[in-house]
Parts: sequence; C-alpha cells; structure tokens
Amino acid sequence: MKKLDKLIFGLNCKNYKYGDELLDIAHFTDQLAKENPEIIFTFSAPYVDLARICRETENMLIYAQGMDGITPGRGNGLILPDSLKAVGVDGVTLNHAERPMSVGQLVKAVYRAKELGLLVDLCCDSAEEAQMLATLKPNCLICEPTSLIGTGQTASEAYMQEIVRTIQAISEDIIICIGAGTKNGDDVYNAIKNGAQCAGGSSGIFAAANPQAVILDMLDGFKRALADFSRWRK
Repeated sequence: MKKLDKLIFGLNCKNYKYGDELLDIAHFTDQLAKENPEIIFTFSAPYVDLARICRETENMLIYAQGMDGITPGRGNGLILPDSLKAVGVDGVTLNHAERPMSVGQLVKAVYRAKELGLLVDLCCDSAEEAQMLATLKPNCLICEPTSLIGTGQTASEAYMQEIVRTIQAISEDIIICIGAGTKNGDDVYNAIKNGAQCAGGSSGIFAAANPQAVILDMLDGFKRALADFSRWRK
C-alpha cells in the first residue's frame, strides 16, 4: 500500500452533501490539491457519489466511509470492497463512531482492504482503543473523542499528546489524525502542533454556510504549520 509522508488534509462529507452540490466541492478541493502538492488531500464521500467523484477528480485520494469484509458473491445489502476498488476508490475509513464494527467485522474488513491495496483508516475514541487497533497495522488512526464529534469543540492538548505518545510507542509508521470538532485553520494548526500528521473536518466544513471558505481557512492552518514545524517541510 502507498505510504503517505506529508501532512494530510482529510475531508469527510458524511451525508451532509450529495450529488451535484458535493461534486462542486470535490472539484474545488481537487484544484486546491493540484495547487498545493506539499499537502495530501483525502476526500470521503457517500457510496453512491464515489464513482463520479473518482472519475472527475485526479489530485486527491478518494475514500469510502466504510465497507464490509466480504468477497464477491453472497452478502445482500453489504458494501463489496472489490466494487469500491473497481470505481477508483483509494482507501476506506472503518469503525467510525457512526458506523461502529465488532472486532470480528473489523479484522475481516482490514484484511480485505489490504488484500486489494486500499489504504486503511481506523477510528478510535481513546488511547486504549488506539493501542488495540494499532495491532491491525492501519495506515492511519483517526483519534477523536466520540462525545466531541460534531460539537465544534476540539480535544484537549493533553488528549492529543497522550494519543501521539501511545501510537508512536507502538509504531512510527502509523499516521495520526486528530479529529472531532475541527472547524477552522487554528484547530488544524493546533492538532499538528501537538503531533498529528493529519487533520480536517466533517460537519465543520460540509454543514457550514460556505464550505469552500472553511476549506480555504483550514488550508491556511496547514500552510502555517508547514512554515512553523520543520519536520513536515520537504
């Protein structure tokens, strides 16, 4: 699987946008990704919109918001990993608080994703959960207190620093994303200051009156972090 070694701007629309309106935001973000190659942009969309977004963008990594650990055949109503790969999806986010998975389901889904060469992001709530999920060797752990998701309130610096210490003690190859409540460039900057490689937003972007303006503000946070923290300069 690909190794991501730059700062990562993750955008996850959940189901706040869809269809043409979401595609317009995807086009806008794809242009920013082209103009800012020093930052990796990831874009997560509802399943029905993935194929069109994959066809009409070329500078972002496109993610599915989940999938099931199945192979072609039976499994009515489940999300087939092979179909995601076939339409051009680059990665998948698993175990989000809004789509939790059992340990058995998660192991099967991670195995299938890796088998197909998909990038794997796993969501966790705490340092203890991060420690457990790190054993599955994901590309990225998205760490966010469930109670703060969608609130506009970010995690404390103590939480961020504990998460970073816990994951890095297990593996320095796992990307650390600090999520929940990120709404502007200052929140992005603060996450990176405290050790994250990835930050971004869901409702903070896609439920805003002007998503494009929020994306630009968050991008400014990344640029300030690149200027201030030498470990991310290439």
